[in-house]
Amino acid sequence: MSASLPLQALRTFVEVGQRGSIKAAAEALHVTSGAVSQQIRLLEDRLEMALFTRERQGFRLTEAGARVWPSLRDAFEQIDKAVETLEAIKGLQTLTVSTVATFAASWLVPRLGRFKKRYPQIEVRVEATSALVDLRRDRVDVALRHGLGNYPGLEAIHLMAPVLIPVASPGLVTNGHQLQSPKDCLDYPLLQDSDRADWPLWFAAHNVAEDARSERGSSFEDDYLLIRAAVAGQGLALVPEEYAREEIAAGRLVQVLDKPWPARFAYYLVTTPDAMQRPEVQAFADWIKEEAQISRR
Repeated sequence: MSASLPLQALRTFVEVGQRGSIKAAAEALHVTSGAVSQQIRLLEDRLEMALFTRERQGFRLTEAGARVWPSLRDAFEQIDKAVETLEAIKGLQTLTVSTVATFAASWLVPRLGRFKKRYPQIEVRVEATSALVDLRRDRVDVALRHGLGNYPGLEAIHLMAPVLIPVASPGLVTNGHQLQSPKDCLDYPLLQDSDRADWPLWFAAHNVAEDARSERGSSFEDDYLLIRAAVAGQGLALVPEEYAREEIAAGRLVQVLDKPWPARFAYYLVTTPDAMQRPEVQAFADWIKEEAQISRR
């Protein structure tokens, strides 16, 4: 019989038992006093027992009613808390951002606190991977990509073009071996990006004649690994200034020449046209454009 007891009648019983008044319970439930009386009669008829004693001062729980009321009150409190949790989850907006580990660690993550402060209702999940993600298949909302900006079928927003600087471990360029010109870099082991393109382009930009040595040396897929190799004293590295800033400040790297060079590639926010219509994606795009502008300045 308990399985067939109406939930609304049980809720009404809890409210009347707590307040001792049909009118007060009706106000709490946002219904009429007649509706409350009807629910109490329905419950008592189903149970075939009285749950309240009617008195001049209001309603008093019978012995049977008093024994079950605390348990029912606690049960409805748990239900209310569960519903509040669901409402809170519903109110949260989630955003999955994919980017490479170096950009995430050196640029994005240190700034995310400002985004969270501005948009506390948006939960950001950062995926740091060098793999090229499929925005639709991999359920990624936004990708921060390093490239030429040609992403057919996708929305691409230019953020910034990194400035590359030559750096090395202090121990590699001390004892009178400081570099005087870009050409001097060829006398050192060069740490290369995965395409072995940055050093030759940097030399060409600084009017250094073609030299086979510009394409030699260990290569690394990720700038983070490139920086770690430079810190270990394995050679000169050409890395984004933003990534090297902390290592230079800590004395683990030095800029060997004041010859910055803008890379061909830039960072872009990439997403699908449909995703850009979502408020949380638009909010992230607006915020990161502001941060990129600040970073450029």
